[in-house]
Amino acid sequence: MEGLPLKGALRDSELKVIRHAGILMEGEMIKAVDDFEILQREAAKLSATIIALKADMVVTPGWIDVHTHIAFAGTRAHDFGLRNAGSSYLEIAESGGGIWSTVKDTRQATEEELVSLILERADCLIRQGITTIEVKSGYGLNVGEELKILRAIQKAGVICKATLVSTCLAAHTLPKDYTGTHVEYLELMANELFPILKAEGLTKRIDAFIEKSAFSKEQIASYFTRAKEMGFELTVHADQFSTSGSEVAVAFRARSADHLECSGEEEIRELAASDVVPVALPGASLGIGCAFTPARRLLDAGASLAIASDWNPGSAPMGQLMTQASILATFEKLSNAEVFAGLTFRAGAALGLEDRGILASGYRADFAIYETAHLEEITYLQGQMNPVQVWIGGERVSG
Repeated sequence: MEGLPLKGALRDSELKVIRHAGILMEGEMIKAVDDFEILQREAAKLSATIIALKADMVVTPGWIDVHTHIAFAGTRAHDFGLRNAGSSYLEIAESGGGIWSTVKDTRQATEEELVSLILERADCLIRQGITTIEVKSGYGLNVGEELKILRAIQKAGVICKATLVSTCLAAHTLPKDYTGTHVEYLELMANELFPILKAEGLTKRIDAFIEKSAFSKEQIASYFTRAKEMGFELTVHADQFSTSGSEVAVAFRARSADHLECSGEEEIRELAASDVVPVALPGASLGIGCAFTPARRLLDAGASLAIASDWNPGSAPMGQLMTQASILATFEKLSNAEVFAGLTFRAGAALGLEDRGILASGYRADFAIYETAHLEEITYLQGQMNPVQVWIGGERVSG
C-alpha cells in the first residue's frame, strides 16, 4: 500500500506487489520489506530469527476496523425480525426497541462482563486479520454507565492483542429515562462526563449520531464546540437516514463522517473538498436493507474512503468485515486497491493513526498472511478466506 494517495479513485495497477518478499522486524516495527534473499542475508548478520513460509502466501497490512459498537450486552434478534416483516428502523426505535433495548441490557451488565464480551468479539475480528479496532460507548447514556463502558474498553485494551481505540458516543440518542431536553442532556454530558474522560484518559474521541431519532445539527453544535475546546477529536454518525450530519462533520473538521447512505451530490462535493474521511458501513445497509454508501461517487469526486464493519447488536450484527467490503465492492464497483486502501492506511487516517496500514520501514509490524498465490482471492471469496496467521506489533497472535 506504499505510495498511494489518501484521497481519490485507485486502479489495481497502482498496487505495489513485492514477490518472493520478506519482512524484517525489530520489536513492534517493520525495519525493511524487500526481496527475501536480500533480507535473509541481513537477518543472518543480525543473528535474527528467520521464518520461511513454505507455501504460496499473500501478506497484507493488518486490517483496521474504524467503526464498531462491540461494547454491548444482550441481543436485538427481535428487531431484525420486525425489520424483515416491514417495520422501519425508526419505527422500532420509537416503540421501545432499537438502541434503547441494548441500553437496558448493557446497563445490567457489570464492567467485568463487558470486558469479557469486548475481548470475545475482538478475538473474532483478530482472526479475520483485523489488528486495530475502534470501539464506541453509547449504550450507557448517563454519566455513570458511559464511564463503565469506557473503563471496560480501556481494561480490555490492556489485555487485547489488537489495538483498541475508544470513542465516547454518549450522544447516541436521548435516553428514555431522561426528563430534560436534548440540549440539556448534551450539556450534562459535556459538563460532567468530558472532564472525567480527560482526567482518566479514557478516550481522545467524541462521536454523535445526527439524525431525526437522535440529535439535530443545531443541538449538537455547542456539544462539539465544547469537545474541540477540550482537545477531543470528533467523528460523526452522518447521513444515515437523512442528511445534515456530513455538513456538521465538515464544519467541525471531524476525523470522519460515517454511514453516508443518504448522502447526495452536495454532501459528496463537500466531503471531497474536505479532509474528513468518509466511512462506508455496508453491514448496516445489509442489516437494515437500505442503500449502500455512495462509495464510487465519493472516490470519483476525489474523497477518501474507509470501510468498517459497524458491528453492533441492532443494524449490523454480522461482524464480518471482508464479507461486507467485498459485497460493497460488487455493488459500488470498487477496485481491489480501493477496498484494501479503505481497510488499511485510509482507515488509519480516519483514526488519526499514521503508523500502520502500510508494509514498509517505520510502520507497525501488523499484518495478515493468507494461504493463496493470488491477492484477488481475498475479495473474490467474500470473507470465506481468513488469514492463516495474524501478526500484531511483531508478534504472531493467531494461526
